[in-house]
Amino acid sequence: MDPLFHERLYRSDDVMTRLRHLPVTVCGAGALGANLTETLLRQGFYRLTVIDRDRVEERNLSTQPYFRGDIGAQKAKILANSLYRALGVPVVGKAEELTPTNAAKLLDGSGLVVDTFDNSVARRTVTDTCAEKHLPCLHVGLADRYGEIVWNERYRVPSDAHDDLCDYPLARNLVTLTVSVAAEVIVRFAATGRQEDYAITWEDFVIRPHPATAG
Repeated sequence: MDPLFHERLYRSDDVMTRLRHLPVTVCGAGALGANLTETLLRQGFYRLTVIDRDRVEERNLSTQPYFRGDIGAQKAKILANSLYRALGVPVVGKAEELTPTNAAKLLDGSGLVVDTFDNSVARRTVTDTCAEKHLPCLHVGLADRYGEIVWNERYRVPSDAHDDLCDYPLARNLVTLTVSVAAEVIVRFAATGRQEDYAITWEDFVIRPHPATAG
């Protein structure tokens, strides 16, 4: 039985072929990045790379797909190993810090870069490198009760005033909703080349085109 049986019925063979062959690099293996990488793999993206320097902490377990036994291990490596066990598809896990010095090398060969980092310094590095290298780049971010999915051309790097983001309040439902919308945006890009931006507000449970798209 095809592990992608249901996804293939929903899409088409042509779309599934496009997903399979698009090289996607996910920057970050935290709440957004790890869940998004898993979703993309289970949708049929079979050329995935994930970059993250961090290790699993106990406070990650409610919003990230790790286990108690993973605490202390490198997120990128653990995620790649667990996804290989799930589908038998190799995911490249790079347990490295992405910096202005190595960003071009780490992102080289990407057909799409997805930024899910939790600090403005790393996001700026991804933004600038992708602009310089003309790499398609999608930014996926959260702030309290708000989520956004924005392409590089319209993205604004957030202020570094509150960059200690590991302690901010975060609901798992907002994470998974944002990941689901981002994953569908990525599928549409792979299938058609469309670049759609979305904003998600949790208070009124609304998903709408991102304000950056207007005008």
